[in-house]
Amino acid sequence: MRSLFAFALVACLSGSSWAGAEKGTLQTATTEPPMELAEGIRKLLPASSIQVTAADGQAIGEFWFRATVPVDATPTQIKNGLTYREIRQTEILGAVRFDREWADYRKQKVKAGVYTLRLGFQPTIDDHVGASEHQEFLLVTAADKDEGPEILEPKVLIERSRKSLDSKHPGVFMLFPNPRPALKADLTTGPRNHVMLNVRAEPVVDGNKTGSSLGLSLTIVGHAE
Repeated sequence: MRSLFAFALVACLSGSSWAGAEKGTLQTATTEPPMELAEGIRKLLPASSIQVTAADGQAIGEFWFRATVPVDATPTQIKNGLTYREIRQTEILGAVRFDREWADYRKQKVKAGVYTLRLGFQPTIDDHVGASEHQEFLLVTAADKDEGPEILEPKVLIERSRKSLDSKHPGVFMLFPNPRPALKADLTTGPRNHVMLNVRAEPVVDGNKTGSSLGLSLTIVGHAE
């Protein structure tokens, strides 16, 4: 199970740290997942990473993505096109090592270090109305606060992510829809000059390949209004 789960990685740097997607770069590397991760999580990740460098030439971070991603989907859903909602909430989708201080979609500071990336859905509460274009996010959790790959209660994930940032809000990175993913990862510009890292996922149902794909597109530059 080493086929790369490619997806657009959300992480938001301040504008001063990234001069534009056309000047940033990404490359793949043969690199083992960080030893800081729990062993059960490391086993989900391939020895292959995506390294992202900013316009100023400084490394931003290195990302590892799951080889395959389990989804709950019917044949009709697969035929019509999978979305993030067919992935179980709090599913581990990858891990990241931030090489320097980062900022999430809410402009919260994320210290340099290793974090897991889990899928989360924005709660439907008044405070969130109009807060973002989309309601699907990746939440970051410090490696020492994520004990294993099991599915969590959403409130548990939120609390661990909050503690990882020492904040009242979890560290969140918004996902844009990506219904027609390219074969290779790339960077694109979206609404309000957001910059997304786009990749292609290989979903499985009950351990079996679906013959379809799931595009992921995560904000790496841009913030909530």
